[in-house]
Amino acid sequence: MNAKLFFQALVKFFSGLVIISALLFIPAWTLLYWQAWLLIAILFIPMFAAGIVMMIKNPSLLKKRLNAKEEQSEQKTVVALSGIMFLAAFVSAGLNFRFGWIVLPDNVTYISAVIFLIAYVLYAEVMRENEYLSRTIEVQENQKVIDTGMYGIVRHPMYFTTVLLFLSMPLVLGSVISFAVMLFYFPIIIKRILNEEEVLEKGLSGYREYKKKVKYRLIPFIW
Repeated sequence: MNAKLFFQALVKFFSGLVIISALLFIPAWTLLYWQAWLLIAILFIPMFAAGIVMMIKNPSLLKKRLNAKEEQSEQKTVVALSGIMFLAAFVSAGLNFRFGWIVLPDNVTYISAVIFLIAYVLYAEVMRENEYLSRTIEVQENQKVIDTGMYGIVRHPMYFTTVLLFLSMPLVLGSVISFAVMLFYFPIIIKRILNEEEVLEKGLSGYREYKKKVKYRLIPFIW
């Protein structure tokens, strides 16, 4: 086992746990925000398990997933906007719980939690199908076009699953306001996809042909 990679993964994991907990519980001003505890559980427990599996079976993929440093200025902007969106979404959810602005039924939280976990399973399947997945936009050495499984339905199944994940999170938290904030993910991810396809067309052999075979980028029959 790569001790350095393992330590890096642990630091990232616990840093994310602390940051998200702070963004939720401090605005809520209570630890009795049960929807926040639920989200933390369904977000971080599978994440920890997936990290252990990757550490054992595919450490190179784990290393790619930990590398979030974008080289392109356009993508740096996308990352910054995403960070602002998440900050606003989590803080508004905490404030919504604290002041009771718009209270959603508990059933919405439970149903959204199920959708979130289904999206998590789909995300894991995408990572299994594509060993070249990276958090940064790049063409890797010996990279090949993947056109099977979910990649035979949409060209960017990882982003499709993140749409499900990100839109279900504010509903797990019981906040319509947070959900409205998360809708800004659509223009952000569209910008990222268009830029990514430019990079792949230039540097990845066979990607132009793949675009003709699989017409939809993100959502089947829509876009």
